[in-house]
Amino acid sequence: MSSDDFARLAYLVLLGLAVGGWFIASGRENWGKTAQQLAIWGLIFVGVVAAYGLWNDISRDIAPRQSILAGGTVEIPRGNDGHYALTLDINGTPVDFLVDTGASQMVLSQRDAARVGIDLGTLAYLGQAQTANGTVRTAAVRLETVTLGEISDTGLRAVVNEGDIDASLLGMTYLNLFERIEIQGDRMLLIR
Repeated sequence: MSSDDFARLAYLVLLGLAVGGWFIASGRENWGKTAQQLAIWGLIFVGVVAAYGLWNDISRDIAPRQSILAGGTVEIPRGNDGHYALTLDINGTPVDFLVDTGASQMVLSQRDAARVGIDLGTLAYLGQAQTANGTVRTAAVRLETVTLGEISDTGLRAVVNEGDIDASLLGMTYLNLFERIEIQGDRMLLIR
């Protein structure tokens, strides 16, 4: 223990003694109420310590996230909405995608396209895509880098959707880069 650590510990002990002494002195007229309050604060302290210790498990259950496993395998948990979502770094910017095996291409929303550095004013919307909401125009783009953990690809094709979509879609042009796609329970595995 260094002298700085010892000084911090001594300060915390003195502070605890001062607060505890005040607490006991202020409650000496009613020991039952003081013991009750002390028990409540003790339980709060234990609860905070338990929550801190279990935070990784709790956060994985509340808001599951993708995991990069050994050997180029990506594990994607099913979200509360029943969909699989994946975050890719496009040109160094994180972009959230909805995994869509029914989409033939990677589809960027206009908002995400602008975030990754694509100039929307220069796009030529010459393509068309059939969606659940009808036909929309698309503009072909090439993405400099697409990174998922340790997996990195360059020069991938994608399209920017001229319509108003909530999320970018991760379609088969990207998913076909993986050797296998498996669904096991509430997890999707992408295996390179």
